Amino acid sequence: MSENITVSGQAATTYQNAGRIFKSFFEEIGNVIVGQNRVVEQIVIAILCEGHALVESNPGLGKTLMISTVSKAMNLKFSRIQCTPDLMPSDITGTNVIEETDHKKEFRFQPGPVFSNVVLADEINRASPKTQSALLEAMQEKQVTVGNDTFLLDSPFFILATQNPIEMEGTYPLPEAQLDRFLLKILVDYPSYEEEMEIINRYTKSEVPKISRALDKTTLLDLQKLTRQVPISEELKQRVLTIVGMTRKDKARIEYGASPRASIGLILAAKARALIEGRNFVSKEDIDYMAYPVLRHRLILTFEAERSGITPDQAIEDIIKKVK
Repeated sequence: MSENITVSGQAATTYQNAGRIFKSFFEEIGNVIVGQNRVVEQIVIAILCEGHALVESNPGLGKTLMISTVSKAMNLKFSRIQCTPDLMPSDITGTNVIEETDHKKEFRFQPGPVFSNVVLADEINRASPKTQSALLEAMQEKQVTVGNDTFLLDSPFFILATQNPIEMEGTYPLPEAQLDRFLLKILVDYPSYEEEMEIINRYTKSEVPKISRALDKTTLLDLQKLTRQVPISEELKQRVLTIVGMTRKDKARIEYGASPRASIGLILAAKARALIEGRNFVSKEDIDYMAYPVLRHRLILTFEAERSGITPDQAIEDIIKKVK
């Protein structure tokens, strides 16, 4: 327990047991999800930071199962939106419907699927720009406006959007302003041979693996507050600013660098990772590890860099190597 973190009551108990809570949580997730530990960890980090995540992977790698499993383990309300070109904003936020009561007709608001704790926006780049923008207010303000009425969303609130990098025909790429709203961009890779063998062993039997609750909503809300209280040294804050600042100076490869929102996100993500690992301080390794998912979607490479086959992750790696 660090003297720099001031907590009391239930929150103090949660902080003392944070390492055990997360160990139990990830073990429970492992009963359903094989491998992908890095991906699950980064999804949890985004939730602890009260941010949102964009997941990019090829089809069939278990993105939907992964996020629904995380929501069940946290005992949160989960909803899934399958994005299509004809999806309307009201299909996400909800709409006013006419209801007849006592021989009178009146409007009643029917909440949409965004009124959940965890929302999966599947293949978000297939939705029209008008529908994509409907998520902006929900993501940033944690509220929805329909007509003249504003409705607050339940807390905690987390959006996980997915996109498929293979099929780009008939899609609407997210604009940079909306990409910047996502705290993390998480890449999901194929499982190893051993992991895939375990997957087919588990999911070709008569009984499908089930999950039980690993933590409750109150504990999660305490952990979100505790995340912001994890101490970080001035030296590491300067390291974050140097890394983010260098993305704006590398004009040979990066046309547009990261914004101050990236600096805030990187420090919060590093704090969350430290809390998950049971540490009461942020380390240099936390900063370097989280730099990739925090920055990769915020960098716009130059034409020359893209033509040379340089990826955002390679540009980030080179920047980290230059920072002492």
